[in-house]
Amino acid sequence: MSLSSANLAPAVHPLERLPEERAAVVAGGGEPRYRGLQVFQWIHQRRVFDPDQMTNLPKTLRARLHEEGLGLPLEVSHLHPSLDGTRKLLVKMKDGSEVETVLIPQLEKTDPDADEGDDAAGPTWVPGAVVTQCISSQVGCAMGCVFCASGVMGLKRHMTAAEIVSQVLLGRSLTTEREHLRNIVLMGMGEPLHNYDNVARALVLLTHPDGLALGKRRVTLSTSGLVPQIDKLASDFEGQVQLAISLHAVTDERRSSIMPINRKHSLTDLIACLKRYPLPKRRRITIEYTLIRGVNDDLRDADALVKLLRGVPAKVNLIPMNPISESSLAAPKEGGVTAFRERLFERGLSAFVRKTRGDDIAAACGQLAYHGDDGRRRRLPVA
Repeated sequence: MSLSSANLAPAVHPLERLPEERAAVVAGGGEPRYRGLQVFQWIHQRRVFDPDQMTNLPKTLRARLHEEGLGLPLEVSHLHPSLDGTRKLLVKMKDGSEVETVLIPQLEKTDPDADEGDDAAGPTWVPGAVVTQCISSQVGCAMGCVFCASGVMGLKRHMTAAEIVSQVLLGRSLTTEREHLRNIVLMGMGEPLHNYDNVARALVLLTHPDGLALGKRRVTLSTSGLVPQIDKLASDFEGQVQLAISLHAVTDERRSSIMPINRKHSLTDLIACLKRYPLPKRRRITIEYTLIRGVNDDLRDADALVKLLRGVPAKVNLIPMNPISESSLAAPKEGGVTAFRERLFERGLSAFVRKTRGDDIAAACGQLAYHGDDGRRRRLPVA
């Protein structure tokens, strides 16, 4: 993933500095420039924030780092474990704002040879070693999607790049010895492309080879469809960012009723944008489609979805709506998801059903919002 630091907004927190930016800072204090890379590696590769433990640095530089302050700009205020191995973290930032981030172990069969149809109960699934972390990019969200708790509650503020990346640094510190945090999805609270400058810097930090070194295929950004920002992402990152589009409806009228952003960026504009997104070979855009009973789950909607996506290299993630207290909308009737998926397959469109994870702790897709330590959801003050 390449993005020249010249194209990035200035760093506002010590953790946000890239090696070349850090080199300029240490050189200003009379140290050789290579010390900048060493400091960056201590923070982002080794996750060490106490300068006294940075043993290959001179005492004078360690003293200046103490003055600068290298601690994480957030901390875990509460951890909610799920019965399925998912862990939702409520993290608090320096101004008291709180967001949620979720650690999701990939499920594995206890018997790799078992088929789902082997018996009435099917195979037994247990949390595996590979972990995906769902991270937030804003405190709340301004998009107002009616099926999403974050959107219903409104926007308080953007998160800084340091706050975004620190969720992953915290997440890695909370994984067990047998777990490997391999995938990051920007699908938590907020619309990532509404906070473009901070998210762009966070993407560079997350994938930097001298830092966390996450693979290009391992970071996915989910957006509700901000067309100009998708084009900017395509230009800045040359299509290397995995893209997921929250689509959820096949007509402008229906999509605008559940996703207000569609009134500004229509389906026609969005699909044209996806067709020009510079995907690497054999890569596809993920289309997220939340199935809502009586709204978008008819088989005619499936047919229209196939037609709409013609010419877009895409795969579809079907998501049965997870209940939220702010909405009376509901998941499709039993069997509706399977019928919808099979209809897409019949029409030649790859489709998969996303397994619901963490719904017992309100950590499933669309359920993230501000919950206090008592588990109650609180409304955020709108910016």
